[in-house]
Amino acid sequence: MWTEKDNALHASIKFKNFIEAFGFMSQVAIVAEKQGHHPDWSNVYNTVTFKLNTHDAGDVVTDKDHKLAEAISDIYKTYS
Repeated sequence: MWTEKDNALHASIKFKNFIEAFGFMSQVAIVAEKQGHHPDWSNVYNTVTFKLNTHDAGDVVTDKDHKLAEAISDIYKTYS
């Protein structure tokens, strides 16, 4: 699901519809806030796109990004 390129982790996740995608984003937002690490993300209809890197580390991929990516993947598994 995740690819690493250009100093960031990237993923694009499709859902059944906008409501399901937005519900997923709400769950991710809670986890991201608890981790103190907020994604660069967008939602167009049923697709949520992520770009994760750590800004205060010089916009590179760090353990923080991998931890959030893992949490996002775990949330997504509940939708499959």
